[in-house]
Amino acid sequence: MEIQRHDLVIIGAGPGGYVAALRAAQLGIEVACVEKEPALGGTCLRVGCVPSKALLESSLYFARAKAGLAEHGVQLGRVSLDLAAMMTRKDAVVKGLTDGIAELFKRRGVTRYAGAARFTAPGGLLVTGDDGEQRLVAQRAIIATGSRAGALPGVELDGDRIGTSTEALAWSEVPGELVVIGAGAIGLELGSVWSRLGAKVTVLEYLDRVLPGMDLEIARETQRLLKKQGLAFKLSARVTGARLVKGRPEVALEGGETIRCDRVLLATGRVPNTEGLGLAAIGLATDERGRIPVGAHFATGVPGVFAIGDVIAGPMLAHKAEEEGIACVEAMAGRAAHLNYDTIPGVVYTHPEAAGVGKTEEDLKGAGTPYKKGVFHFRANSRARAIAEIDGRVKVLAHGETDRVLGVHIVGPLAGELIAEAAVAMAFGASAEDIARACHAHPTLAEAIKEAALAVDERAIHA
Repeated sequence: MEIQRHDLVIIGAGPGGYVAALRAAQLGIEVACVEKEPALGGTCLRVGCVPSKALLESSLYFARAKAGLAEHGVQLGRVSLDLAAMMTRKDAVVKGLTDGIAELFKRRGVTRYAGAARFTAPGGLLVTGDDGEQRLVAQRAIIATGSRAGALPGVELDGDRIGTSTEALAWSEVPGELVVIGAGAIGLELGSVWSRLGAKVTVLEYLDRVLPGMDLEIARETQRLLKKQGLAFKLSARVTGARLVKGRPEVALEGGETIRCDRVLLATGRVPNTEGLGLAAIGLATDERGRIPVGAHFATGVPGVFAIGDVIAGPMLAHKAEEEGIACVEAMAGRAAHLNYDTIPGVVYTHPEAAGVGKTEEDLKGAGTPYKKGVFHFRANSRARAIAEIDGRVKVLAHGETDRVLGVHIVGPLAGELIAEAAVAMAFGASAEDIARACHAHPTLAEAIKEAALAVDERAIHA
């Protein structure tokens, strides 16, 4: 068997892996990327971030067409749903992006291997695919295999009536009643999609709140707004099982309560894809959560082997994996590489969106950090009024002594876009006064960030 040699082999072509491969090629590193799925892009592009956002957008158009346009003077007749067309558009969006990555690989000279890779020895990999086996030798390797939906004891997944986000992105009909297990971003986003399309959605959450890890004030406001839209919530609800009973799902809760429904979406989190990589063959062990420990510049305990993205500690976010991939290969090329984990934003693409960057108010209280808070509501923002999107608020948290911005949290229109200003400001060590003094165009939603920064010192103009 002929051995293929490369300077760098990246295992996994998700956001972390493919971005690392493209950046490595830019830096003159001879790089190959191994991916077992036919399409590049990983979970995010194929069955995660991108298709869910496509469905969120389409379902929002449908919901607005049914109700909400009359106040704008737009009168419509009977509105009907063509779910097949909606799914076709979603698939086209995905295909366009995954095909684009393949084209970038070709243009930049990234060698692609189709199959599953595992280590046979330090520096040695065996790729097994439809075309047989190929042996690779690399000076360095990056593990970027991402994550998969986690299981829950007692929940019997059947890939149809009881499934994960993968199945929920491709249902051929709207369920009459949908139970979502887990009130994190995935559960609330896909619950919103199917609720807008006509499903009666009940969200079950083990904790006493939605969106764990997000600022509590913003999370509670998000829940309140989603409840107004028709989603029902059962918090502090421990699911003990879910199974098919006479062809229909039944969800069991601690205490004896059961819920019958048409479909169940399990959205309780994700686990790293570190199995089957042959880590034992190179003496690499994972932690208790299946993650790979790394040190400086994402190096593992095995020389020449690195890991990024969902397989290491930190938030399981596509953009976090991308930045790690870039920092990893730039360090290999001898360049300065740094990633500030305190300025990685998180976004929940419900309507309205929720987003945050930096410390939450609960973080600051827990650490005993002195802080000041400024809040501004979108209902006082002229652009929000003009587009009839007045729900939500912006919250700026600044250090009580230095005024340095420690966190910004938003629920409201285009929060996912607005949070970028906060992330950039924090990356440069901005104070609330810096944001407050920066001229913002009028009328824009971004003025709400300026006003919240002014509110830190109780001098918001339009509050």
